Amino acid sequence: MAAPYAAMVMDARTGEVLHSRNADTRLHPASLTKMMTLYIAFQAIQRGEIGLDTEVTITSLAASEPPSKLGLRTGQKIKLRYLLRAAAVKSANDAATAIGIAISGSESAFATRMNRTARAMGMTNTTFHNAHGLTQSGHLSTARDMSVLGRHVIYDFPQYYNLFSRRTADAGIKRVSHTNSRWLNSYKGGDGIKTGYTRAAGFNLVASAQRGQQRIIATVFGGNSTASRNAKITELMDLGFARAPNSATIRRPDVPAAPAPAQELVAGNSTPATNGGAGKTIRVTGMVRTSLRPVSRPVREADPLLAATVNDLIDSAVAEAIDADAIASVLEEAVQTSAVVAPQARPIEEVTRAAATLPAPAPQAEIVTRISTSGGRHWGVNIGRYGSRYEAERVLLKVALNEMSSLDGALRRVVQRSGGFDANFMGLTRDGADLACRRLQARGTTCFMLGSE
Repeated sequence: MAAPYAAMVMDARTGEVLHSRNADTRLHPASLTKMMTLYIAFQAIQRGEIGLDTEVTITSLAASEPPSKLGLRTGQKIKLRYLLRAAAVKSANDAATAIGIAISGSESAFATRMNRTARAMGMTNTTFHNAHGLTQSGHLSTARDMSVLGRHVIYDFPQYYNLFSRRTADAGIKRVSHTNSRWLNSYKGGDGIKTGYTRAAGFNLVASAQRGQQRIIATVFGGNSTASRNAKITELMDLGFARAPNSATIRRPDVPAAPAPAQELVAGNSTPATNGGAGKTIRVTGMVRTSLRPVSRPVREADPLLAATVNDLIDSAVAEAIDADAIASVLEEAVQTSAVVAPQARPIEEVTRAAATLPAPAPQAEIVTRISTSGGRHWGVNIGRYGSRYEAERVLLKVALNEMSSLDGALRRVVQRSGGFDANFMGLTRDGADLACRRLQARGTTCFMLGSE
């Protein structure tokens, strides 16, 4: 007997529904579930709960999951980044379970977090019981809810979305291939998102494609085969592109607040409040609430560029984190930067000696600065990787001068990687980073967004 059919077509830019059929019927989502597993993993990385290079120890439960699987063994250690690739590209069930346990401590605790996140997104007809999507009583969703989830994956974590379009990926212990390469290769603009299949669910797919300014999400439940499902999703995509306007104002979905873990930390208390189930305690330490705004050292008129650079960098440092080490680092960077951008300036040694002999500033009224925890200036943009720190700094300065409006307040940061030096602008809001990247790309400058560190 064929699985029940359901479908939804959505304009991803606005969330407008362009077509639906049985879109609110609760059905088995199969591996479409892994979109939520990966979404929460991205969220946990952003919050600092876990890192891409965290070594995850594989439990017997994860190792015993049926195919599709990566082939993980009990007790094996593997980096989270490889588990993410295996779950997104190969749809590996053992990787999905390992991700959930690594984040929440147990499968049941992770399912609780999945459901809280689903409710926060407005997925009112979805109930999760596992991280992989294998058939389980009560583990149900709808075409509408999965379309909503797909839209959040695209807009909430654009820095990770490319995972869903990789035809192959290095998953640590082996190279894995995409479960839907045939459709991605055949449909113009197709770039994700997730397939799913079980006998109870049929052949499911949440797909997205972009052509010009249009982006469409189409969801199918209950296909009879891979070929018929792909043919149906192509038909629905074509319908979406025909019905959606060529241009539309992007209305991003509201980012859901990250739910507290199963053991919630009481504000101002390091003792977790137990609410049942296994969980993970997040200890928040070192939050800066108030600090004196540093007063910049007077600089002689012969060094106006150095003065401006110091002030700009100090302002950026204050906005990011106020402490003595940060200010000292910024001052050192300012002196080094002045030597790069002002060839006619005095040698660094002379500038340093001059600065050391300047009189201390006169006492001024105390200014108290409060660090906002909701300002959202935790995003950045990367404009390339370069062979030397000097080259990266030179490009950053040039871009900053050409794009002062969208990069106003951003902190130039060079990060050394194994392959070179990354040129980044940090300290932007999410919308600011998106705007900056679009403007830079329009100028022909390579750019991609960086999530909060």
